Amino acid sequence: MSTEGAPRFKSIKSLPVDYRFMSSAEKSTSSNSSMISVSIPENGSAAGGDNMNQVDDDSPYGQRTPSSTFFMNDRPSMDDEDIDPSVSPQGSVRPSWGETNWGDTASYVAKKKLQSWFQSTDGNWELARILSISGNESLISYSEGKVQKVKSDSLLPANPEILDGVDDLMQLSYLNEPSVLYNLQYRYDRDMIYSKAGPVLVAINPFKKIPMYGNDYIEAYKSKSTDSPHVYAIADTAIREMIRDEVNQSIVISGESGAGKTETAKIAMQYLAALGGGSGIEYEILKTNPILEAFGNAKTSRNNNSSRFGKLIEIHFSETGKISGAKIQTFLLEKSRVVQCTEGERSYHSFYQLCAGAPPPLREKLNLKSVHEYKYLQQSTCYSINGVDDAEQFRIVVEALDAVHVSKENQENAFAMLAAVLWLGNVTFSVVDNENHVEPVIDEALLNVAKLIGCEADDLKLALSTRKMKVGNDNIVQKLTLAQAIDTRDALAKSVYSCLFDWLVEQINKSLAVGKRRTGRSISILDIYGFESFDVNSFEQFCINYANERLQQHFNRHLFKLEQEEYIQDGIDWAKVEFEDNQDCLNLFEKKPLGLLTLLDEESTFPNGTDMTFAGKLKQHLKSNSCFRGERGKAFTVHHYAGEVMYDTTGFLEKNRDLLHLDSIQLLSSCTCELPQAFASNMLSLSEKPVLGPLHKSGGADSQKLSVVTKFKGQLFQLMQRLESTTPHFIRCIKPNNSQSPGIYRQGLVLQQLRCCGVLEVVRISRSGFPTRMTHQKFARRYGFLLLEHLALQDPLSVSVAILHQFDILPEMYQIGYTKLFFRTGQIGKLEDTRNRTLNGILRVQSCFRGHKARQYMKEFKRGIFTLQSFARGEKARKEFTVLLQRHRAAVLIQKHIKAKTSKKRFEDIHGAAVVLQAVIRGWLVRRCSGDIALLQFGSGKGNESDEVLVKSSYLAELQRRILKAEAGLREKEEENDILHQRLQQYESRWSEYELKMKSMEEVWQKQMRSLQSSLSIAKKSLSLDDSERNSDASINIINDDNGSWDANARRNGHESNGVGGVRPMNAGLSVISRLAEEFEQRSQVFGDDAKFLVEVKSGQAEANLNPDHELRRLKQMFEGWKKDYSVRLRETKVILNKLGHEDGDSDKGKKKWWGRLNSSKVN
Repeated sequence: MSTEGAPRFKSIKSLPVDYRFMSSAEKSTSSNSSMISVSIPENGSAAGGDNMNQVDDDSPYGQRTPSSTFFMNDRPSMDDEDIDPSVSPQGSVRPSWGETNWGDTASYVAKKKLQSWFQSTDGNWELARILSISGNESLISYSEGKVQKVKSDSLLPANPEILDGVDDLMQLSYLNEPSVLYNLQYRYDRDMIYSKAGPVLVAINPFKKIPMYGNDYIEAYKSKSTDSPHVYAIADTAIREMIRDEVNQSIVISGESGAGKTETAKIAMQYLAALGGGSGIEYEILKTNPILEAFGNAKTSRNNNSSRFGKLIEIHFSETGKISGAKIQTFLLEKSRVVQCTEGERSYHSFYQLCAGAPPPLREKLNLKSVHEYKYLQQSTCYSINGVDDAEQFRIVVEALDAVHVSKENQENAFAMLAAVLWLGNVTFSVVDNENHVEPVIDEALLNVAKLIGCEADDLKLALSTRKMKVGNDNIVQKLTLAQAIDTRDALAKSVYSCLFDWLVEQINKSLAVGKRRTGRSISILDIYGFESFDVNSFEQFCINYANERLQQHFNRHLFKLEQEEYIQDGIDWAKVEFEDNQDCLNLFEKKPLGLLTLLDEESTFPNGTDMTFAGKLKQHLKSNSCFRGERGKAFTVHHYAGEVMYDTTGFLEKNRDLLHLDSIQLLSSCTCELPQAFASNMLSLSEKPVLGPLHKSGGADSQKLSVVTKFKGQLFQLMQRLESTTPHFIRCIKPNNSQSPGIYRQGLVLQQLRCCGVLEVVRISRSGFPTRMTHQKFARRYGFLLLEHLALQDPLSVSVAILHQFDILPEMYQIGYTKLFFRTGQIGKLEDTRNRTLNGILRVQSCFRGHKARQYMKEFKRGIFTLQSFARGEKARKEFTVLLQRHRAAVLIQKHIKAKTSKKRFEDIHGAAVVLQAVIRGWLVRRCSGDIALLQFGSGKGNESDEVLVKSSYLAELQRRILKAEAGLREKEEENDILHQRLQQYESRWSEYELKMKSMEEVWQKQMRSLQSSLSIAKKSLSLDDSERNSDASINIINDDNGSWDANARRNGHESNGVGGVRPMNAGLSVISRLAEEFEQRSQVFGDDAKFLVEVKSGQAEANLNPDHELRRLKQMFEGWKKDYSVRLRETKVILNKLGHEDGDSDKGKKKWWGRLNSSKVN
């Protein structure tokens, strides 16, 4: 058999990863499994390469969701040859609630050598492999190679690896406890905390934040882009069915303390608020959570934020699907926690938040102390919670109270009631007589309580220490003992807190009231305690487990109804599926007149009834009930659907009576504060309802008050009626460990909760009929290619029937419905095995064909690449050649400009040299002309020595001073020229546009040069004329006239002199100097005007069609040429004047004196 099993299992492993590890909606069990929706394309399409890219939800190549992708490395490895998943026996229905086996499959598992579950000595289940079988014993190998011999019937079959981590327990081939535990742990270790158990969502508390909430996930589930199990998916289904079917919905959340019920309810409300928001009321609904948690939650040994009450939040929607209002109903608040607190736990959060976060004015008004100073809170040394800031939580509660429109005055009154409860715990009593009667001590505690509730201290003292009784027509006042007084004080504290809690819920409901907007459509979220079984179980566990019995019956009926409706709709021949009903247990609680509740109420009405008498009465009347068993002492055991629970009757009667004597109610009604009056009025209205059965003869409100179980039973029946009128959706919350630590998974604890919440029972009921269902079309598409004859053209039903006949599936193992095929457990295994082996062969052929096609494609691809590379390289070479050509042309152009610039520079040098030569020649001509004049003067001096007039030394000094001044001015002009040269350098690049302008200026300058030449010729003629006149007339008058004429000419040219006289040589020298000065002024003016004009053109102040930079360059060249020529002539003139100065030094003293007298007279 192992030989046959090996290739079958290997065929599964050889499938593509995408096929083996697809999402839960697309997987297929490899063996013995209920059907999981996975299929391949229809006949023949799998082998074609053209269909590779097609994605079908039934295809093994379909897309996967990350949340449901699993890895087989996390499961213990098993040898393939020891596993044969081809056949699966039909699991038998569990005959009774006490059995743990789900089917007698041990012999089959041992025979097939499948992987099995083995329970170790510590109670945990481990995966084992059967090595050999000997009679009723099997040799197994489990973790770390350990080998052990065990009984074969103690082994439970394990599911194939392909089913590891499926998101729906219905998909498991073997639904036994270890398989369920392993599957949940597999998902829990990968932060997939949500799983489905048929129609039920199983949520395991991760005890840490997981990034799977928020707007992105809300949008994903809203748009149906994901179908993984989630609270959002449950809420989305509820709101869609409400709108589609116009039927009210309910979401029932259960689980033990610390399993995450409150957080799950918040998440569901968050999704509903996101989808139905828009009116603003959703914000108020979400804000009710901090209020209810503060006043109804407390820290317990199992949970830091345990809800000590049950609640039903009914959210109403408008016709458009928007939230229009809400209503909250609460159940069974644990009032005993107000006055009793176990070590390691805390009382209700509101007390600690008030003491830590009350602002100074409120603290002073309420006379608040530290939490350590209140006796009710001193019973436990636990005053804080790690990671929780009570002061900040108080601020959040106040903000929430504002959001639900509770006025500041009412808020202060509510906080005053909290403080009054705390101070009540500090009220002490003193013994006043020998009969142990007591009265309260008038101290700070008593005075504060009286002040906070608004009554007189004496009235409060009297109400706590006495009790009024009516005997006949007389009223008797009875003093209380210490125990009675303490009970009275505690009863008042519990009643005040319970009434305060109910009042807050009433205020919230007023704020969330629907009013006229109500449409009848609603979604109710029930957050209620789960089944509890502790070492010591008291009255609270009794009521909680009774409520869970009721909810479980509703749960079973609803699920069974869904199964039955589906069978009827498809018209299959179906026999009623037997399942365990808990009606016997409910009859034990509710049957009259001998039910548990009736007997408890009856015993509570007797004044002499005790817990022991109550236990004895139970054993006497209920000993014949199969769900009841009496125990020693005051204990008894009840057979619940989830297991046996032993209850201790200690405190049953007192908690059921929940007595608050009429004196305390009258005290509250006489208070000046509104809240105590409202509390008293409410309690009096409840006490007016009659109670059947024996009554306490003391009369008054005590005898008429409804018992706790009676009120709870009434609330529970109303709740069930409401749930029966809705379409329910179930969420079971599981706590993986008691240490509230992330990543820890305790099998025993989880299994206990699975049993208590009935998850395994739900799946068993769902699977006991025909759990595997598939539409005709899907069945034909999935297995049609296995037919030996081609029937593709026939209808899906005919194809499906042909498949069933070909594989010899027994008729009693399946049913054919109108739209679906229904199979019993494990009947699809043979089809799956054949399909997997066929798919394996197909995939191998496909792999070879695809390899051949891939190689051909690679060759073609390479050829295409080479062609593309050749084109690319050619294009690249052409582009590079184009760039190279452009660079060559640019280099030629640059060379052309450089050569042009070099030639231009050479031309400018030659031109400058020509100008210099011209200047030298012109200077030589001037000097030669000046030398002729000097020779003429020197020769005439020798010939007419007596008529010669010598020049005075002061005149020579004046001439030298003027020359120096002219040189200084020349230097200044040179400096200005340097500045101008700097400016000209900035405009060198733009001088080419000034050529036309400079040509015209050159013509003007040439005219000026010709005028200078004409002036020189005129000067020569005047010198020769003067020489002839001097020869003919040497008289002093002529000299005087000539001096006057020379003096006038000197003044006309702007030259100053101290005396004028003289001789013709001096007159000729002065004329040359005057012309030089005049030429200097004219040229300076011309150059300055031209430069200014060019600057204005360049800056845009003047308009001209020329190049300023080019013209400035030409102007500079002409100025440099003129400057050199002018400097040469100036030096020559200076030499002449120096010669005249030396001749003046050789004259005699007499002539100097005469020249001085003549000069003085001329000046005068």
